[in-house]
Amino acid sequence: MRSGYGRSIFEPLLPLILGRDVSGEVAAVGASVKSLTVGQEVFGALHPTALRGTYTDYAILTEDELSPKPASLTHVEASAIPFAALTAWRALKSTARITEGQRLLVIGGGGAVGFSAIQIAVAAGCHVTTTCGNQSINRLMAAGAEQAVDYTSEVDIESVIKEKFDAVLDTIGVPETERIGINLLNRGGHYMTLQGEAAALSDRYGLPIGLPAATAVLFKKRIQYKFSHGIEYSWIYMRADSEGLHEIRRLSEAGKLSIPVEKTFSITQVREAHEAKDKKQILGKVVLELD
Repeated sequence: MRSGYGRSIFEPLLPLILGRDVSGEVAAVGASVKSLTVGQEVFGALHPTALRGTYTDYAILTEDELSPKPASLTHVEASAIPFAALTAWRALKSTARITEGQRLLVIGGGGAVGFSAIQIAVAAGCHVTTTCGNQSINRLMAAGAEQAVDYTSEVDIESVIKEKFDAVLDTIGVPETERIGINLLNRGGHYMTLQGEAAALSDRYGLPIGLPAATAVLFKKRIQYKFSHGIEYSWIYMRADSEGLHEIRRLSEAGKLSIPVEKTFSITQVREAHEAKDKKQILGKVVLELD
C-alpha cells in the first residue's frame, strides 16, 4: 500500500494512515456499542479498505472489528494475530467450511496467514500438509502439520506429497503453485488463493475497467476449473467477522493459535521497520509499539 498497491481506491483519498492490526485499551465507545466498555483491553483488525489505520495513538474501529484481548497474551503478542488469522478463518471456515477429518494443503505455511491456517485446521481436527522454506519446517511441524515440504529443495512437489486434499489454501498465488494446488485437490474440493487480481487490475486500468475485468477473470477460472477438475475456485480477502475473531480469541487463550513476533519497533520508527522488512533483514512478524 505504501508503494501504491490499491491506488485506484486510495489515491483520491490521500493522506492515508497505514496499519490494520491493533491491540489496546478502549478509550471511548459509541452510543450503540453494547459488547465493549471503556477501559477494556481489546484486539482486532480493520477492513482492508479502511482509510484511518492503526499506526497511531488512537484508532477507530467498529464493534464487529474488535474482541476482548486474550488474557494470556501481551498487547504485542495479540496485535500480531487478527488480520492474518481472520484471513485464514475466512478461507477455511467461511469458504471451504472445513470439518473434522478432512485433509488441507497450505501452500506457503511459513507466513502469518499460512501459519494461522495450519493452527486453525489442526484445532478443527483436520490433517494438514504444508509447503514452506527449510527454516520453517520445525515450527510448522510443531504446530501440528503432518508433513512439511521444503519447496526450495524439491523439484517435483506433487510427487513428494503423493495425496489428494479436500481444500488448498495458496498463500503464494503464482501460476506454478496454482497448478500444483489444483492438481492435488479431490473433486468437490476448494482451491483458495490470496492473490486475487481485483486491486492489481483496477490499479492498472482504473476502477471502471479494472473491476469488471477482475470479475471476468474470476468467473472464467471458476467455470474452467469446475469443468476440468470438478473443484471450486476462490479469491480470499480478509473481512471483519465477529464470530471468527471471538473463535480466534478462544483458540489463542487455549494455546492453540499464536503468531510469533520477531521484533518490535517504536511507533516513531515506522520508516525503519518498513525498511528492515523491505531488505528482508527480519523474516518474521514485526510490531509497532507505543511508549
